[in-house]
Amino acid sequence: MMSLPRLSRIVVVCLRYRLDELVLSGIDHPLAVRLLWLVRLGSEPKLPRAVRLRLALEELGPIFVKFGQVLSTRRDLIPPDFAEELTRLQDRVPPFPSDQAAAIIESALGAPTSELFASFDTDPVASASIAQVHFAVLHDGREVAVKVLRPGMLDVIDQDLSLMRVLAAMVERLSPDGRRLKPREVVGEFDKYLHDELDLLREAANCSQLRRNFSEESGRGDILQVPEVMWDYCRGTVFTMERMYGIPVSQTDRLRDAGVDIPTLARQGVEIFFTQVFTDGFFHADMHPGNIYVSDRPESLGRYIALDFGIVGSLSEFDKNYLAQNFLAFFQRDYRRVATLHIESGWVPPNTREEELEGAVRAVCEPYFDRPLADISLGQVLLRLFQTSRRFNVEIQPQLVLLQKTLLNVEGLGRQLDPQLDLWKTAKPYLERWMHERVGLRGVRRKLEKEAGQWAELLPELPRLIHARLNRPDVSVQVLNELREMRRERSQANRLLMALTGVAALAVVVAFWALSRV
Repeated sequence: MMSLPRLSRIVVVCLRYRLDELVLSGIDHPLAVRLLWLVRLGSEPKLPRAVRLRLALEELGPIFVKFGQVLSTRRDLIPPDFAEELTRLQDRVPPFPSDQAAAIIESALGAPTSELFASFDTDPVASASIAQVHFAVLHDGREVAVKVLRPGMLDVIDQDLSLMRVLAAMVERLSPDGRRLKPREVVGEFDKYLHDELDLLREAANCSQLRRNFSEESGRGDILQVPEVMWDYCRGTVFTMERMYGIPVSQTDRLRDAGVDIPTLARQGVEIFFTQVFTDGFFHADMHPGNIYVSDRPESLGRYIALDFGIVGSLSEFDKNYLAQNFLAFFQRDYRRVATLHIESGWVPPNTREEELEGAVRAVCEPYFDRPLADISLGQVLLRLFQTSRRFNVEIQPQLVLLQKTLLNVEGLGRQLDPQLDLWKTAKPYLERWMHERVGLRGVRRKLEKEAGQWAELLPELPRLIHARLNRPDVSVQVLNELREMRRERSQANRLLMALTGVAALAVVVAFWALSRV
């Protein structure tokens, strides 16, 4: 339910930090100039505009802080002073008192910090919108990081989300693009992920899954490190993990001084993103610079370190295949294929003319090929695609909102690391290899191996299952009549029997061949 006190607080905070002045100063219109003079009442704000925006977002709470975090990675979309100031939201949000953190840990784990740990740093090493982190040492000598949930977060988030639902309903009702953009479904997706982030046990499970996906056994341990989860010290409000040592990915000067190959690091970042999305269908969806470090240890120099696993995304097999085909079509400049995919998926009305959509997509994307990342703004590309999608009534897919956000984060990181990185050239070989493994002979073999066990169990029961199905009373009379007619005609029955026998025999051979290859 919408909270009027919360809405009033938002208005008060905006007025306190003179955000009304900030908005009006950015509008080049005579009426805006007059309103700005009235708002200022002859006096200028004392604090710089970027500082006022950051302080307002901090005071308004976690959803607004996360909004600022996303903006901080988009230096091509916002002025430099805003981008620089908003980076302070990534890991320098004002902490809550350490005695509160210790009380939460004691309540969750059943013992004071002095008994649980050999040492516990009362001063937090990082403080973010949802939780803060303290370093500690276990009694067996292992160094750990203890993440503690901020108290009272659930009520604040629920109030903000209720306001967002009201605004989404208004947009859907009043805007001509409302139904197509599905704002209420988008808010519902953020609702789900934000509430998931409040459960630190879920975050610990996400961390464990990502660590397994990039383990040494998987063959990917040389590009990404993920901390080990200390399950005995984890609860819904406390998450304890292995302490990681590294340099924030945004500090490129320190990375160079440590001997890290920056261009290679940038390329590996793109590969890690596409591996998570298309191979695993499970990806870190909060990849701002405060959550990504680079190891400076000699034995793992240059490896990415992932932190903060509260928000992850997942994709179905359909989503992965559809997105991969779209990416490949873009990289190959096959705009007709892009148009066909959009129509086949139902994202645009079925009566859309392929050649018109093809021409519109070509006009958006063609100018950006064969250019370094420094000359390409993905934000501008998405803006033009959005304008094009409005013309063709493309429906926004809420399940892909996190992926779109993460892609913007990846571009922001890549731009900071290596402005000359060619995103298209880096990603295209990976996607081509991935598609070959999915639809080529190797992909067929992998699917056969995966299904072989079920086939071997099902095939002996196939005659009984068919007989039971045919004798069920809910089978349509039409189907039964057709089967009886087929039985009366001996030649047709023989052909049917031979066909079924051949299919079954082939399935048995394929199943046992796949089992023998395991």
